[in-house]
Amino acid sequence: MRNVKWFLALALAFGLALGSLAVAQERMGAWVDTIVATEEPDIDRGVLQLDIGVFDVYMDGVSRPDLKRLIDANEGIDYVQAAGLYYELSFNPVGPEFPGGGLNPFAVPRIREAMNWLVDRNYVVQEVQGGLGVARWTAFNSAASDYARYIEVIRAIELEYAYDLAKAEAVISEEMEKLGATKVGGVWNYGGAPVVIKLLIRSDSQERVEIGNYVAVQLEAIGFQTEQNLRTAAEASPIWINGNPADGLFHIYTGGWITTVIPRDLGGNFAFFYTDTGLASPLWQAYVNDPEFYEVAQALDNNEFTTLAQRDEMISRALRLSLEDSVRLWLVDRLSLYPKRAEISVAGDLFAGLPGTPFWALTIRRGDDIGGRIDIAQPSMLTNPWNPINGSNWIFDQSLIRATQDYGVIADPYTGLNRPHRIERADVVVRDDLPVGSTYDWVTLTTAPEIAVPADAWADWDAAEQRWITVGEKYPEGVTALRKSTVYYPADMYGSVAWHDGSPISAADFVLGMILTFDRGNEGSFIYDAAAAPSLRSFLSSFRGVKITSVDPLVIETYSDLYQLDAEQSITAWFPTYAFGPGPWHKLAIGILGESEEAFAFSSAKSDVLEVEQISYIAGPTIATLDRYLAQATASGFVPYAEAMAPYLADGEVAARYANLAAWKARQGHYWVGSGVFYLERAFPTESVVQLNRNPNYPDPADRWASFGVARVAEVEVDGPARVTIGDTATFEVSVSFADEAYPSVDIDQVKYLVFDGTGSLATSGDATLVAEGLYEFDLDASVTGALAVGSNRLEVAVSSKVVALPAFDSLEFVTVR
Repeated sequence: MRNVKWFLALALAFGLALGSLAVAQERMGAWVDTIVATEEPDIDRGVLQLDIGVFDVYMDGVSRPDLKRLIDANEGIDYVQAAGLYYELSFNPVGPEFPGGGLNPFAVPRIREAMNWLVDRNYVVQEVQGGLGVARWTAFNSAASDYARYIEVIRAIELEYAYDLAKAEAVISEEMEKLGATKVGGVWNYGGAPVVIKLLIRSDSQERVEIGNYVAVQLEAIGFQTEQNLRTAAEASPIWINGNPADGLFHIYTGGWITTVIPRDLGGNFAFFYTDTGLASPLWQAYVNDPEFYEVAQALDNNEFTTLAQRDEMISRALRLSLEDSVRLWLVDRLSLYPKRAEISVAGDLFAGLPGTPFWALTIRRGDDIGGRIDIAQPSMLTNPWNPINGSNWIFDQSLIRATQDYGVIADPYTGLNRPHRIERADVVVRDDLPVGSTYDWVTLTTAPEIAVPADAWADWDAAEQRWITVGEKYPEGVTALRKSTVYYPADMYGSVAWHDGSPISAADFVLGMILTFDRGNEGSFIYDAAAAPSLRSFLSSFRGVKITSVDPLVIETYSDLYQLDAEQSITAWFPTYAFGPGPWHKLAIGILGESEEAFAFSSAKSDVLEVEQISYIAGPTIATLDRYLAQATASGFVPYAEAMAPYLADGEVAARYANLAAWKARQGHYWVGSGVFYLERAFPTESVVQLNRNPNYPDPADRWASFGVARVAEVEVDGPARVTIGDTATFEVSVSFADEAYPSVDIDQVKYLVFDGTGSLATSGDATLVAEGLYEFDLDASVTGALAVGSNRLEVAVSSKVVALPAFDSLEFVTVR
């Protein structure tokens, strides 16, 4: 009768396993001296090499039942478990004809929508994943709190878009005929030739190979011919994410993603995955949306609501519109096991596992040892160029990049809530009608009826004149904001935090990050990138001002109409870590100088337009070009946006920075400079090997993050009558526990129940009532049971915790009789 969902096992299987912590306090930075990362695309061989000690950690998630059984049977191997990895189909939206010829059916939104009926997600879960996953229809992870919050809407979508081959064929046929295609001998033809769907399939993922093969079979069943192009990550990336989709090299890509921070608010997923503000990549820039969907996606991205009821309405609408758009077709949320040798202690994240969280580098250790070397394996590496502005977004590149960078705040691996890392504390003020709360005491939350933005704050950027536009200039009548965040950096930061090349961090590093936020997407910029314009527009729609109120110690106020439901997530730290890596100003300066002369470009979109290389700071042909621009910057004392940067540069800083960078390049052979717990010793793209060494100047003790224990993911069991008489009241109980103890009610956010009738339709829903610690109860009264037909029904319960951001589910079947 009980059917506990797969991710409840996290409560028992997931632990940070940090081992004995009786260590000398003087160990600073990383526990180990060296990390060597090697590419190993064959996951079977990777697990075998863990067994014989070649590798210590395999940084990809295992979700095959046979490998799980192998790992469970081996005492020398265990794993970190996570729920944040998922698969989808990415459609090419260009067309309906490619410029070079050929039909692209997926330029038609209704055909993309119909693909939801063509694909049997439950087949993917059972036959491809072996049951280690959950079917997924929407942009919301099934292990996220927002999924539980909107479960009624999502369950209705799942019912509406359930597998229906006949319906898929009927809709696609109607739209194909509108395009002028005809069926000849059961095969779709266009312009006198068969319509061939090109599937770009990741060959280094057996699951994605099987998914691609299955989708090809389904497409062929309704009259398409298919071409299955198997490519490794490195081979596929230049086609689907860096290439121009108008070239027509693919129709469908077998995509995979990992949520790298436990999501507190999934509303931004619509803008990221479906609109041109998601990434500055040619594929994203080709997305064209229904105006209503684009508007609601951007509004959710900027949290343009003042009540939770408004948010509910917006998300409910966006969920439905996203299925009509379906530029992505979600398939499955994977239960992923990240295998490691049993003696290795390492912290993971409930969603991100190991590669998606910075905690792996901050905590990895062999037993009680201090120092030494740990070998990790990854299925792919050095897939795309590394640069902080718009470099590699590949999870396995980013896993290594995260080890080299630092953060103003860092996400708790259990709740997703920010914790202070480099900042000391923060204040958040929100307008008093907004639904914002706080959990931790490092942030002070207050409210005000109005938040006026100071006239001398910076509101915008004049790219042509390279100067700030103040609030007083942009808003002569004044302007208010919904949120004000103030971050306080410690008084010793400039002396304790240094870049890997020895340069002390300075206020100029922060200011350059502020400038680049505005400049690159502004047409007046000397490094204008059209691909950055959509995200700038989105940012400016809510941004109201920023002000550095103190340089030493550094204190920054930010004013915005964008806020989060949690005060911890509503701060703006401005720490100089960019979307794709760490960014000391002098490292970025030589790239800016080269891009200004069109020698290379930060983004793949701009490099494609200019037909130049995308900047890589670690290897490849742009290293020699960066050498040239370092010499040029050194000789001229080049400072990007010099007038705006000048007040924040110390005497002698410019010359010292370039001298440090030159010495670093001479020693290391690359320009990848960060401030993280490890530094990049060397990257070997040909051999697919990366070596990271311990940063001896890292300012934190090695055991700073050793306090995390086991995540308290709830265990849920629903019980009640197996037979219910129609018209009678039936009472059901829900037990909520952890480690055989009652789950404290103060830590429970909601216990929601849903009843589905024999047709799968939602009959009723509501909230259970607390009757004792760990025990909840609800009744299905006569009006509910009286509306049910004779036969089988399903009851589902969703429990959300305040201390762990993974909901828990249970369900049971009951029959109604007369």
